[in-house]
Amino acid sequence: MSVKIVFHPRFYEVYAMDPAAESGRMEAIVSELTDYDFVEAEMANEEDVLLVHTLAHYEYVKSMQKVYEIAMLAAGGAIKAAKISFNNPAFAAIRPPGHHASPDNCWGFCYFNNVAIAVRKLMRDRLIQKAVIVDFDLHFGDGTFNTFKKDDNVAYHHMKDVEGIDEFLYREDYDIIAVSAGFDRHKQDWGGMLETEDYTEIGKIIKEYAESRCDGRRFAVLEGGYNHNVLGKNVRAFIEGFK
Repeated sequence: MSVKIVFHPRFYEVYAMDPAAESGRMEAIVSELTDYDFVEAEMANEEDVLLVHTLAHYEYVKSMQKVYEIAMLAAGGAIKAAKISFNNPAFAAIRPPGHHASPDNCWGFCYFNNVAIAVRKLMRDRLIQKAVIVDFDLHFGDGTFNTFKKDDNVAYHHMKDVEGIDEFLYREDYDIIAVSAGFDRHKQDWGGMLETEDYTEIGKIIKEYAESRCDGRRFAVLEGGYNHNVLGKNVRAFIEGFK
């Protein structure tokens, strides 16, 4: 199956002074994926965001106009990837990241929880009943955990090691796999742990589970990854396994 890449040129914009918003970051990814089919992201709406976040938090982000516009586009990109996954696997090359955004607060370069909003949207529209979110970013996605900690229909797994994904997934069946794809564990990034080939293996594990247990439905959204010299290669490696 061909992986669809969800993107928008506005993700090139520098919307804040943090590593996730740096110039050149998205260019490093897009330049490695030119042989894939790109689909343009669309804005989320307020109703979408309020599936996860409080009105007070939404208004807080809205007060930062440039951040707000890009963050709404990122949430919309995640939703689009989630919907595409019913026909093709999808990767949302979006920013800002989202997994540190809880219902009523955010930190760690995040504003709205993109993957959580996308999962909730599918559930609200009754397209799925149960979902699993696999997060292989260096950092624990506290925002995603906080969003779903009382929801028995959504499981969150933060990867400790590559083999642990398999052990977690096969405990239960789900309707879809959503992935918080952070690339900052790489040997040349903040974590100093993974080789580029490890991302291909992660992609393969998720693909195999999706194809055997949930009709192939799988989508991933970009979280961390800050070394522009290796980020695009790592994203491509993951997609090569994921497709």
